[in-house]
Amino acid sequence: MTQPQPVNPQAAQARAKIEAMKRQFEQRRNITDALSRITHKVGVYSGKGGVGKTTVAVNLAVTLAQEGARVGILDVDIDCPNVVRAMKVSERPMAGEDHKLIPSEQFGVKVMSMGFFQENEEEAIIWRGPMVHNAIKQLVQSTEWGDLDYLIVDLPPGTSDAPLTVMQTLDLDGFIIVTTPQELAKIDAKRSINMIRKLKLKVLGVVENFSGDVFGSGAGEDLAKEMDLNFLGRLELRGDYRDTSRPTVLNSSKVLKEYTAVIREAKAVLEAVATVAG
Repeated sequence: MTQPQPVNPQAAQARAKIEAMKRQFEQRRNITDALSRITHKVGVYSGKGGVGKTTVAVNLAVTLAQEGARVGILDVDIDCPNVVRAMKVSERPMAGEDHKLIPSEQFGVKVMSMGFFQENEEEAIIWRGPMVHNAIKQLVQSTEWGDLDYLIVDLPPGTSDAPLTVMQTLDLDGFIIVTTPQELAKIDAKRSINMIRKLKLKVLGVVENFSGDVFGSGAGEDLAKEMDLNFLGRLELRGDYRDTSRPTVLNSSKVLKEYTAVIREAKAVLEAVATVAG
């Protein structure tokens, strides 16, 4: 009678490790393929919530589209996805070939967000790190963007697992850091810049939001000087933002002018980065 062979724990662990590496490689290849037809991928990021990061991301994307660029916006803030509401998108993504998701489109911008898959946007998404990690990767590799000049990525705030996953997964060309004039926001923005640099990634520059008489101004420019970065521009705190029927750059010429100036500065940095990389 044949005796059962003893199980070798080390061999089993080695096989499991190899299989995990294969899955990671396949996932990485799928993500690379999904993003392969996008010329520039730009993250909009802050170390603190409530500084207007999503508002900045949405208005940047719409301004680029108004200039004639092919643009998409990817909302990877899994906990609080707000891009769908900010963009006033009513149509959910459609399933295309190979079960890929075709992004919804609004104001000339392709839109993908975890918000599309919430049954009730008021319900909290209470997930641990690994679930957030998997959701971000699944959302990225399942989306068919087509040919884009720019993909604007609205990142989660903070310096923990969710933004780390995005930074390690998407191979972004650079990040626009959003801060406000307050001292605490500036400190948190500095933390986010240091995180990006530790990962050997590029910061395109700093934008100061909510600038003006209420909160003051100057912190964004000071931060850029302290961190040896480009100051991309100042966005004033205006009553124009009270009209949320559509992104504010479509309603206000003053706001549009501010975002056009920010984009001009960011494009110059992107071109410089591409030249150095080439």
